[in-house]
Amino acid sequence: MAASSGVLNCEDFSLFQYYIIDVPSFVLQEVLKVMRTIDDRIVHALNTTVPTASFSGKVDATQTCKELYESLMEAHLSRDKAIKSCIKETSAAVSQLCVERAKNGDDLSITKQLRKEQTKLKLMQSELNVEEVVNDQSLKVFKERCRIHYTPPKVK
Repeated sequence: MAASSGVLNCEDFSLFQYYIIDVPSFVLQEVLKVMRTIDDRIVHALNTTVPTASFSGKVDATQTCKELYESLMEAHLSRDKAIKSCIKETSAAVSQLCVERAKNGDDLSITKQLRKEQTKLKLMQSELNVEEVVNDQSLKVFKERCRIHYTPPKVK
């Protein structure tokens, strides 16, 4: 997946969602949007790669479904890893700001920055819920179309 080779910026929530290629300052699109492309196009991918009964002899549906499933799982894992990485980074920033606020309780700039980081953390955590919905929808469509051709391994 293209997005996994880019640099993920967790600094600003809006920038958190951008994907930056190796070419400096060349922003392609929002990273999660790019990373969710396979999920957005699952129906099209299934319709164009998994044969109907009349064309079943021309394409190896088992292999096609297996490859699509592996691509889905790779995409889901890379997005989950990216989101959790930013959550971890932002959580550390929140913890550090809490320590600073405890030392300098009158400093309004620290309090303001802490609130900003806490809001960003909540938004990133909500992305995990969005991710769960996207993943569930993609897997549901996959199972409906590939159930007779390929059974994915059981996930722990």
